[in-house]
Amino acid sequence: MGRCFTKPRRLACLGAVGLGLLTILIYRPAWHGGFIWDDDRYVTQNRLLTAPDGLRRIWFSLDAPSQYFPLTYSVLRIERSLWGLNPTGYHWVNILLHVANALLVWRVLSRLKIPGASLAAAVFAVHPVQVESVAWIAELKNVLMGFFFLLTLWMWIEYVDPTRRHRSLFYLGALVFYLLALFAKATACTLPAALLLILWLKEKPISWRVWLEILPFIALALGVGLLAVWWEKYHQGTRVLVSLTPIERVLVASRAVWFYLSKLFWPSDLIFIYPQWKIDPGSAVAYIGLIAAAATAAVIYFAHRFFGRGIEVAALFLLATLAPVAGFVMLYTFRYTFVADHYQYLASIGPIALASAGLVTLSRSSKTLQWPVVAGGFAILICLGLLTWRQSATYRDLETLWRTTIAKNPSCWMAYNNLGVVQFQKGDLDDAIEKYEQSLRLNPDYAEARYNLGSALLQKGKIDDAIAQCQKALELGPNDPDAHVVLGNAFMARRDIDGAISQYTQALALRAEDSNAHYNLATALREKGEFEQAGREYQKAREFEPREER
Repeated sequence: MGRCFTKPRRLACLGAVGLGLLTILIYRPAWHGGFIWDDDRYVTQNRLLTAPDGLRRIWFSLDAPSQYFPLTYSVLRIERSLWGLNPTGYHWVNILLHVANALLVWRVLSRLKIPGASLAAAVFAVHPVQVESVAWIAELKNVLMGFFFLLTLWMWIEYVDPTRRHRSLFYLGALVFYLLALFAKATACTLPAALLLILWLKEKPISWRVWLEILPFIALALGVGLLAVWWEKYHQGTRVLVSLTPIERVLVASRAVWFYLSKLFWPSDLIFIYPQWKIDPGSAVAYIGLIAAAATAAVIYFAHRFFGRGIEVAALFLLATLAPVAGFVMLYTFRYTFVADHYQYLASIGPIALASAGLVTLSRSSKTLQWPVVAGGFAILICLGLLTWRQSATYRDLETLWRTTIAKNPSCWMAYNNLGVVQFQKGDLDDAIEKYEQSLRLNPDYAEARYNLGSALLQKGKIDDAIAQCQKALELGPNDPDAHVVLGNAFMARRDIDGAISQYTQALALRAEDSNAHYNLATALREKGEFEQAGREYQKAREFEPREER
C-alpha cells in the first residue's frame, strides 16, 4: 500500500487527528461565545464588510478601522456573508486555524529534526496564553497570519533541502505564503530572521547567494513593516498618545521578554488587559530585566558548544518574533498596557520547542527516566488544557470579560468604562454612571469615559452635566465623532437645534458613514423644518446602518 498507510504514517495521522480533537474540545467554552471588545470595529460595525465597494476599499484605501490587514478583512467579509452576525461561525474559523497552526508547528519542527516535535505542537495547541488569539474574534488576524507564517517556514525548509525535486516551486510558494502572512498582519515582518535561523540551525553556509534568495523576503518585510509604523504613528495616533524615550523603550522590551517567558512556564493570572508598568530610567530596579537578559545571553553563548545551536535559535526566534511588539515600535495599545498574551502567539514556539526537546531528550537518555518523563508530559498537557478551558470562558461575553479583567486588574480604567457601556446598554444607568466615574478617577483624561458619562447623565435628565462632560471630552479628544454625537443629543434635549446640527455635522465630517449621526441629524433637520434635507439624511442612515446578511 502507499506511504500514507505505513505504520509511522498511520501513527502520525492518528496523532494529528487526536491533537485536533483535543484542541477543539478544550476550546468548548468559546464555541458559542459572543462578540467582545473591538469585534464591533472589525465585524459588527465594519461597513467594509457589507458595502458594495468594500473589497476595493479594504485593499486600496485608508478606510480600515485598525491597521492595514487586507487579507484579514477580506476573510471577515466572506464570513460576514456566510453567517452574518452569528458569532459562532467566526469562533469556529479561529479555532480551526489554531488547530492547523499546531499541526504546522509539528510539521516544521519534524522537518527540522527537533526532538519532541509532537509534544511541542500539543503544548502550543493547548497552552492558555493562546486563548486570547483564538477566542477573540478580532484576533483572526493573528491566527491567520500564523497560518501563512508557518506555511512559509515549511516551504523554505523544503526549498533548502538539496534532495527535494522542483525546489524553485517551494521557493515561489514561500514567497506567496509570506505575502499573504503580511497581508493578514504586519508583524509577520520578522519572518526573514526565522529563515536565516533555519539555515544556521541546519549548519548551512549563509553566502551571498543565500542573501540574494532572502532579499525579496526582506524587501516585502520592510515595505509592509514601514507601512505599519506609519499607520500606527499617523493614522492611529501613537505619536500623540504614547511618548517613550529610547532608553525607556529598551527597558520596556527587556522586561516584556521575561514577562512572556514567565507566562509560558507559569501561566497564572492571565489578564485581558495587564497593568501598565511604570518605567523609571532613574531607578536601578528598572534595569534588572536588561541585566538578566545580558547575563542569559552570555550563558547561552558559552553553553552552545555543549548543547548545540538549539538554545540560541530558540532564544533568537523568541526575540526576533517579539521585536515589533516588545516596545521598540510604539503601538496604540501602549496607552494602557505594554504587554498582551496575543503578542507572543508565534514567539512562544521557540521556548516551547526548546523545553519539549529537552524533555524528550531526557527521556531517551535513560530507560529509568522514560516513563516518569512521559507521565510528566501528559500531566503538563492536562494542566494546560484545563487552564485553557477556564481561560476560554472569560471570553464568553463582554460583561464576563470586563468583570474578570477588573477583578484581576483593579486599576484598569478602560475596563471600568467598557463595563459601564455594558451596564448602560442593559438599562442600569446608575451602575453605568458609577463605572464611568470610577474610570475617570483612575484616568481623568480618558475622553471616551467623559462622553459616555455624558450620555448616561443625559438619560437621567441631567442635561447641563451631560453637556459639561461632552465638552470636556472634546477638549481632550477633539476628533472623536462619538463625543460630537452625544453632545449633539444633549443640545437636542435642550432644544438647541442649531447646536445639535453643528455637532452632528462635525461628527459626520470625521466619520461619514456613521448611521446614528445621519439619523440624529435628520431628526434635527426635521425639527427645524428642513424636510427635504432631512429625508436625504434618513436615506443615508438606512444605507449605512449595519445589517445582517442572510
